[in-house]
Amino acid sequence: MSTIFTKIIQGQIPCFKIAEDEHNFAFLDINPVARGHTLVVPKIEVDYLFDLDNDTICRLMHFAKRVARGIDVSLHTVRTGIIVEGLEVPHAHIHLIPMYPDRKGFSLGRKVDLSREEMQEIARSITQGMDFDALK
Repeated sequence: MSTIFTKIIQGQIPCFKIAEDEHNFAFLDINPVARGHTLVVPKIEVDYLFDLDNDTICRLMHFAKRVARGIDVSLHTVRTGIIVEGLEVPHAHIHLIPMYPDRKGFSLGRKVDLSREEMQEIARSITQGMDFDALK
């Protein structure tokens, strides 16, 4: 049975999409711990990140770097942190979590309340902030 992330990638479940390429997909986390909290997943459905083959994990990290750059540019962060915990959904994924000048720390247990409109605007802003040519 497909994971929720596979269903999102296939368009069966809506999301606030940031970007995708042939191998990877990025979208806003629906339970964000910070404004712009983004999930980056490989399109291949593998449970454990470190079970991905070397080429796949390298492409995933390169793609995540490009998305993080878009987050930093568009949301004016101090930096974007990365967390791999991956126990809730059996599909390898990483969390890109923006850190802001007024709140450098975050907790995965503390969610940020954002409206649908705010989520749409954040997704649009990050997508526009990505410069795919600069990091190829």
